[in-house]
Amino acid sequence: MRIIIHSKYAAQEKAILQLVTAFFDAGNLIVKGSRNTIKSNVLGEEKVNIKYFKKPGVFKSVIYSFFRSTKAKRSYDYANYLLEHNIPTPFPIAYVEERNQFGLLGDSYYVSEQIDYDFTIRELIHDPLFPERNVILEQFAEFTFRMHEAKVNFLDHSPGNTLIIKNGAGQYGFYLIDLNRMQFENLSIEARMDNFKKMWLSKSMVKVIAKKYAELSGQSEEKLHAVLLEKTLDFKRKITKKKWLKRKLKR
Repeated sequence: MRIIIHSKYAAQEKAILQLVTAFFDAGNLIVKGSRNTIKSNVLGEEKVNIKYFKKPGVFKSVIYSFFRSTKAKRSYDYANYLLEHNIPTPFPIAYVEERNQFGLLGDSYYVSEQIDYDFTIRELIHDPLFPERNVILEQFAEFTFRMHEAKVNFLDHSPGNTLIIKNGAGQYGFYLIDLNRMQFENLSIEARMDNFKKMWLSKSMVKVIAKKYAELSGQSEEKLHAVLLEKTLDFKRKITKKKWLKRKLKR
């Protein structure tokens, strides 16, 4: 096992390794996927999340072992980058990689702070009467603008990957999760609007976000609205077509 621990948690290496070793026998299940599983547990007096990345196939194992950072390492490194640029995300505690005698990657784990959040963007999509909906969307647009200004292109910027905490009337905090797919680059205004497309925004949500983003960026509201609406509708059409084709093939 190879373990990399944030300096704040250096004294807890043994306890972190124990949590990872006992991953399948302890903790509370949060997400069970075909490739990844997330559990919550306790480190000292702190609630933490442990994300398990299943051993990749032979080809990907070679890629992740010698040519590309593992998902666990990327999650840890990207979280540190975000925090250094004042973009909130659950604090990165450690990542662990299992490798065989030839250096090939086996299972890996990412350990982070647990955020007790109130809701995600998904709830706003399904409920047009969600309390302070437009206020939240405006603050989400500002959060995403700051992310873009920090040269972060979050490729999984989707409804469930931003946790939202209500800090008081009209005040909300946003935390990015599921971080292992990011690019760090200067983003054109079109690329910035494209980054919203997976949010599955309604036309009314597009209007609110485009207006706020225009205020922050100094760009034309009409232009941003047109681009964001086009990107959103194109993405929805593509996903709808894929689902239709899958249903056809299953018949």
